[in-house]
Amino acid sequence: MKWLNFKKNDLPKPSLEQQRAEKLAEMGSKLSAARQQLGLSLDEMVAHTRIPRRLLQAIEEGNLEDLPEPIYIQGLIRQFADAVGFKGAEFASNFPVGYQIVNLPSVGKTKSIHQLRPIHLYLVYIVLIVCAVNSLSQLLNKTAITANNSNIQPSVEPDRLVTRQSTPVKQLTRTIPVSDRLTDNKDNQSVQIGVTLTAASWIRVVADGKTEFEGILPQGARRVWKAQEQLTIKTNNAGGVLMSVNQQAAKQMGEVGKAEEIKIAAAKPE
Repeated sequence: MKWLNFKKNDLPKPSLEQQRAEKLAEMGSKLSAARQQLGLSLDEMVAHTRIPRRLLQAIEEGNLEDLPEPIYIQGLIRQFADAVGFKGAEFASNFPVGYQIVNLPSVGKTKSIHQLRPIHLYLVYIVLIVCAVNSLSQLLNKTAITANNSNIQPSVEPDRLVTRQSTPVKQLTRTIPVSDRLTDNKDNQSVQIGVTLTAASWIRVVADGKTEFEGILPQGARRVWKAQEQLTIKTNNAGGVLMSVNQQAAKQMGEVGKAEEIKIAAAKPE
């Protein structure tokens, strides 16, 4: 009778498809938890990321069969992760997109090298594309932040200008006129707000009845909006937003994780 000796290396390894499915389930669960923590629905994520709802849902549920090719899946994960405050490029890099290297018959060393070379070139090509896209995205974000920084300057400590109500279901807001510090011409009153994000938060800004911005701003982002009559700013994470009115010193809109809506009206000329 012959006995067969099995080694640990002889055990079958998970296929590349199985590795992708397991990793997608793990990453999708983290993205879903982050989205729910921000209080955002899938439909709101669709509006922000421009990714179809069925693809976002497939990522959260780890459903690999409803998603496109692996290289495109990695791009979708990066966009999703950026939208919920993660470092998208770093997070998405954990999803395997390369091909699994198989053991070829030992016909000759030269032949094996030639067979592997096209795969290596393809992987290098993918890495270069991903790096180029990430570099361009970071450059555009830094340019936008630098431009906004020049519009926000610290000033003296302001009086209490607005009242706050931190009830997320029934928002109670009051419009309070503020003095105009943007210009010495009292015939042309206006109001300006600047925000600095200390944590990723959803924000909506309405200037003179027109929605100027609605979406998620990442940590570190800075924006400025102006209006002739009234500005309204709403967020789902008041503690993550520092707000400056008419270039005065910035203050937190409210408590961390609480919804807040504030209306600011320009002072009318006497």
